[in-house]
Amino acid sequence: MFNNKSILITGGTGSFGHKFVKSILNKYTPQKVIVYSRDELKQYEMEREFNSPVMRYFLGDVRDRDRLRLALRGVDYVIHAAALKQIPAAEYNPMECIKTNIYGANNVIDVALEQQVEKVIALSTDKAVNPINLYGATKLAADKLFVAANNIVGEMKTRFSVVRYGNVVGSRGSVVPLFQKLVREKATEIPITDPRMTRFWITLQQSVDLVFNSFERMQGGEIFIPKIPSMKMIDLAEALAPGVPIKIIGIRPGEKLHEAMFSKESSHLALEFADHYVLKPTIEYSRNVDYARNVLGERGIAVSDGFEYSSETNTEWLTSYQLLDMIKP
Repeated sequence: MFNNKSILITGGTGSFGHKFVKSILNKYTPQKVIVYSRDELKQYEMEREFNSPVMRYFLGDVRDRDRLRLALRGVDYVIHAAALKQIPAAEYNPMECIKTNIYGANNVIDVALEQQVEKVIALSTDKAVNPINLYGATKLAADKLFVAANNIVGEMKTRFSVVRYGNVVGSRGSVVPLFQKLVREKATEIPITDPRMTRFWITLQQSVDLVFNSFERMQGGEIFIPKIPSMKMIDLAEALAPGVPIKIIGIRPGEKLHEAMFSKESSHLALEFADHYVLKPTIEYSRNVDYARNVLGERGIAVSDGFEYSSETNTEWLTSYQLLDMIKP
């Protein structure tokens, strides 16, 4: 579905953007792939890596609506990946996080409607579920904006959906590269915040494939959630640094023991498909949508009342061998 289409990715110089561009150039023949970001050095480095004639590099910030308007002219699909994601930085600089993650998301929505973009998918996070930190709260607000945007499209073809997943193995800022760096430097101990802590894990390629599939499945208003494994952080540390002593340093500001993709309070909105869940919108649209049957004809069933998809109670767990296989180059 990406052949002969123009695709723009905000925050496109990040880990996801790199993998997305590589994958789309390998699998499809797009008309244009536009990387929109504010980091000129990363764009320069990315341009040297991906110099296909279909590539475009557009300096700009999602806070800048006029710049977005220029970038989105003639664009068919948008992936909104731009965000301020560091939890401690968000706690210390709350307004900056709000400007990018909420106001920036609203700018993407408004300009996508104005330019009559066909489909928009925003990337979310498990930290948006029952958030206890500002980053999670801003992503929850952004999710609500993208879902509600489908209620104002009128007769336009534009549709908005959200993809939500957990920690990405190997992404910049992930704990995996940190632990690997400590091992290379022959650290005498590995820091763990709490031995009980669990997290969902997904590879960059899996996250990109999820977005590809969601573009095909989406009807507008859904939050797509993949079925992915959990792992205890202490098991992850022992897999990456076998034999290195563990140091418990305590939970950081804004950090949870466990994460959830959706809470029990949202179970009445959740549909289970073969390899993913869908959260239906909390609001009703003027058009009727059967979210239990997607565009590909796949069918989902309602989850049991009170079900919560949590990293603590997940039925699928990563072994050390599986984790090491996931992080292979």
